[in-house]
Amino acid sequence: MMPHNEARKGDYADVALLPGDPDRAAWIAQTLLDGARKVNRIRGELGFTGSYRGMPVSVQATGIGRPSLTIYVHELVSGYGVGTIMRIGTCGALDEAIGLRSLIIARSAAMDCDLGDADAWHRPDEGLFTAAEAQARAGGFDHHVCPMVSSDVFYHPDPLGRFAGATALGAKACDMETAAIYSVAQTLGVRALSICTVVDSLVTGEAIDVSERQAVFEPMARLALDTLHGEQRSRP
Repeated sequence: MMPHNEARKGDYADVALLPGDPDRAAWIAQTLLDGARKVNRIRGELGFTGSYRGMPVSVQATGIGRPSLTIYVHELVSGYGVGTIMRIGTCGALDEAIGLRSLIIARSAAMDCDLGDADAWHRPDEGLFTAAEAQARAGGFDHHVCPMVSSDVFYHPDPLGRFAGATALGAKACDMETAAIYSVAQTLGVRALSICTVVDSLVTGEAIDVSERQAVFEPMARLALDTLHGEQRSRP
């Protein structure tokens, strides 16, 4: 056991999907995985392990923001030996051309408070990134490949304007966790990728209705799972 996880050694697969929302973790496990069993429930951050097309895979909720996410990533990696992590979360569009429900595959990410530091831009595992991009094209997913900006602040008096510096550097979407998952994965020496679903637009003010959750996230989850499955099969 770890401080925030009651799972036993061997309860997690080598690859893990990391949604923020526990309900989304449960929905994915129940809908898309075979033989899923619950392995963690501490603090309501549910974790499950099952299989997808014969590939062992886990799903672990991480909560909101980088402090919570980094705790769960650290414990999954150091306590349970997880070697590949993939964020499947929500994001906001910073470009009018990016529509609601489309997917963002994050080419790179930085915290909004660190944009002036060239070393603040972190990247995903190149193999996972390339595989996801190819799978998205082959599968006909509505997607965009671009840099993202992450922030610890959700509510702000100038939602779009505060990201002007990031958009000038090419960021087309924002969230709270992608920069953190890329940074901590690099530190811990594991493979990471972030794929997000656009749930609102900071440009147009549009947002999906809460009634759409959790099914609106199925394309994102399937892209993540198909990427992992295909990429795992192609590795020597």
